[in-house]
Amino acid sequence: MKTFLNRLFAPPWYPIVFSAYPILALLASNVGQVKAGAGLRPLLISVGVTSVLFVLLYLIFRNWHRAGFLLTLLLALFFSYGHLYIVLDEKYPKVNFSPWMLTAWAILAVGALFWAWKQTPSASGLNVIALGLVTFSVAQISSTSAPRSAHALGAEHAPVESDLVRPENPLDVYYFILDSYGRQDLLLQAYGYDNSEFIRELEKRGFYVPKCSQSNYVRTELSLGSSLNMQYLPALSDSFNKPASTSRSVLWDSLKHSAVRYNFESMGYETVNFATGYAWNELYDADHFISPPAISSGMSEFEGLLLQTTLARYAQDLGWVDPDAVLGDNFRDRFKNIFNNIDAITKMPQSTFAYIHVMSPHPPFVFDPEGNSTYPPDFWNAQRQYPSDLYAKGYQNQLTYLNKNVLKAVDTILANSKTPPIIIFQGDHGPWLQPKAKRLWIFNAYYFPGHKDTLYSTISPVNTFRLVFNTYFGGKYDMLKDISYFSPVPKLYEFSEVSYACDYPDN
Repeated sequence: MKTFLNRLFAPPWYPIVFSAYPILALLASNVGQVKAGAGLRPLLISVGVTSVLFVLLYLIFRNWHRAGFLLTLLLALFFSYGHLYIVLDEKYPKVNFSPWMLTAWAILAVGALFWAWKQTPSASGLNVIALGLVTFSVAQISSTSAPRSAHALGAEHAPVESDLVRPENPLDVYYFILDSYGRQDLLLQAYGYDNSEFIRELEKRGFYVPKCSQSNYVRTELSLGSSLNMQYLPALSDSFNKPASTSRSVLWDSLKHSAVRYNFESMGYETVNFATGYAWNELYDADHFISPPAISSGMSEFEGLLLQTTLARYAQDLGWVDPDAVLGDNFRDRFKNIFNNIDAITKMPQSTFAYIHVMSPHPPFVFDPEGNSTYPPDFWNAQRQYPSDLYAKGYQNQLTYLNKNVLKAVDTILANSKTPPIIIFQGDHGPWLQPKAKRLWIFNAYYFPGHKDTLYSTISPVNTFRLVFNTYFGGKYDMLKDISYFSPVPKLYEFSEVSYACDYPDN
């Protein structure tokens, strides 16, 4: 066995393994944000290009060990460049580091050549290090992406009910999350944006639009984890009772495998979900998971991020590739994927629970009011941050176009539904750059056929599905007090109560 291992680790195969590590490490650091499959194409490219370079360097040096060591040093320079650049640019945004860093990297590359020529370390040690780094990254990725049964629960105290009754003529349920969609009074105060015509159109179609809704939490993952489990987070799991914790594993699991989903699937409903671009928010084990058609030549957001962390970040400056344009294309594709498929969902023969997260009017800002494409960087500054005036412009553009699509979707759903459906449009939180309390003021709209009188002006997301199950499926849920909580970044679970505020009378 010892002889076999010595033979296995003696050749210098570590450059090939090292070429996979930066991609796997970036995936591991963004686990939950992107699917593991997002790294497959850059992984194949990195390993393939490294293999070709390895052979070319061997032909030059006629020595595999020397070629492998030099190639590893060059890989380290290539993949570390962007990381250091980002750190320096964030700390000293007014300094142009490119000339200095390119000069330094050229000197280091020459130094690497002399080092490899004069002294080559043992291949066995570097093989072990390379294998260890890759193994550690793979373990990080796999530990948080292990498949689970779709019909599962993510929180130990999820309030499920076993005696819900599916009606003889089941109602389809459409739950739209309109990300960052603020309440009518907030839009008017913050932007001078009058949303009353859109709300009147919804009301003409039979919707109830609460005037004083607030989200229960200020961040998307917290808000959805609560609304989809019909419970305040501290009551769902002890994991949410640790103010110093930044762990999201239970939170994301409780969002993917929620009490709401469990209840519907227990009654024989099929779950429909759409790609959002955020793995933690995608139910890709749903009965129907709908993604935009893959474009083989298109770049993903993960590949754009990887590009920025390497020496290849200058490909954008040279006009070879534009990750920001790719970002816009991908967001537009996912938006259109949702609204172009509404007709198909309504025609599914089975009873469906459609959980539809629309990443709008949330940034990046990729649509003008008529739906024409806009360029995301036009709305941020040199540090890729949103100044208040540009944010306001992009937000209103996107909101106007979103409203048009929402009304079309409503008309399609109502026209195609044999049994009047339940339709819910809900903001997960308000727009950015607003005072603490106002970031909780959300748009909320309900189509409750025959039961509009059960709704009230201060209803919050935590009670949405308690009311749905009680009203239509024989549920016995107690209605909770509507409360809003703020928590700072990065302390997700350091909750402080925020009082309700509304200028509208109860109605």
